[in-house]
Amino acid sequence: MASPRRLLLPLAFASVLALGGCAVGTGGADDSGADYDSGAELDGTLTVMGFGGVDEVATTRMDLAKEALSGVEVSLVEGELDIQQFLSAIASGQPPEIIYADRNQIGSLAARGAIIPLDACIEGEGIDTSQYVPSAIAQVTLDDRIYGIPEFNGIQITMANADLLAGAGLDISAVNGSDRDAMTAANQALMRREGGRLDVIGVDSKLPEFLPLWAKAGGADLISEDGRTAQLDDPAVVQALEWAVGIYDAQGGFSAVKAFRDSADFFGAGNQFATGVLGAMPMEQWYVNILNDVSPDAPLVFDTVRDSEGEPLAYASGSTWAIPAGSDNPEAACRWARVMTSVDAWQAAADARLAAREAEGKPFTGILTGNATADALVREKVTATTAPWSDAVDAMYEANDHTFSLPANPADAEFTQAWQDAVNAVLNGQSTPEDALASAQQTAQKALDDAWAEIENR
Repeated sequence: MASPRRLLLPLAFASVLALGGCAVGTGGADDSGADYDSGAELDGTLTVMGFGGVDEVATTRMDLAKEALSGVEVSLVEGELDIQQFLSAIASGQPPEIIYADRNQIGSLAARGAIIPLDACIEGEGIDTSQYVPSAIAQVTLDDRIYGIPEFNGIQITMANADLLAGAGLDISAVNGSDRDAMTAANQALMRREGGRLDVIGVDSKLPEFLPLWAKAGGADLISEDGRTAQLDDPAVVQALEWAVGIYDAQGGFSAVKAFRDSADFFGAGNQFATGVLGAMPMEQWYVNILNDVSPDAPLVFDTVRDSEGEPLAYASGSTWAIPAGSDNPEAACRWARVMTSVDAWQAAADARLAAREAEGKPFTGILTGNATADALVREKVTATTAPWSDAVDAMYEANDHTFSLPANPADAEFTQAWQDAVNAVLNGQSTPEDALASAQQTAQKALDDAWAEIENR
């Protein structure tokens, strides 16, 4: 989850696809991407949809990509990918040449023929797919075909207020997820309520979005590895939801915690850690940079999120490049995707970010990408060498080595909506975890069965 808006995308995406029908493009899940010609001269135009390119990490790589496409006119459609706009463009026969999408959108887009498999692109550009983070590649692979070239990678680490922990006689191990009973007790010790009002959040379990993380930490997956079978009613998933909701219930309920959480200056100097009103939470690694910028002296401590065996764990998400069905310039699109995610481009971007941080007198805390080879080289440039920021960097890279993702499937948007609706029903007091997940299981499995059957019957 890279931004608050992106958390809404799966639900909006499901609605648009339901309204737009199933087959929206001229390609399909069986399309080999044969229109791609590795020997074609690169010219014409390249319209890029969904990529803003607003900071030095983006613009540095864009400069390299444009240099590699010297005969091509590149045009950016500003803003994040608008799924309805994109599907309308496909239906009208005027798609952009390439899109920048969330990886969790790829399965549905591929199944509906909106994007093409990249076999010919990968071979023609000599893209080494082994360099990408395995969980990132898995999330853009449907039915053994790759439909996207991963870009950024998003993971979670445990972030906590060191002073609040010390005041309660605790350390970071009590809130990293390795012992749910200990984390429940830590929540009680850290939270403060005065006159029926919540004054300090003990632990924020970050529902609904992190149910896959807590389920996996307890040994369960929401969906089978092949993306065909929903497992939402697995007892371990039910237990994970009961526990994570219990964290909120102990503090007056989810609505009370959310209202207090939303009142914080999340992106500013008055954030919840700096003001001592949050004990701990799992959070995406990009928030480390925010905290370092606006509250570098806040009493922070970091660790990975850990499973019940004490092993590091992270739920990976992120962005990817994909080529629409009917792209007028798939050769240029493929070249763009390769260069933008290449080791050289990421090193250049890291150098640009490092220079910007040095100019501000601040440390460089690294960049997580979908390219594992690039990550190892970028880490060597990190200048955050003192605690707590060095600990944050260590946790970030350790977590990135222990990621999982929900596998791509042709009903990924509907599947996501099913489990998120179930979590929200429990958070809002409308259902029990067992009943909500049992209902979601039926909804999700039907969506999966229907979507896979449509692919197989083509």
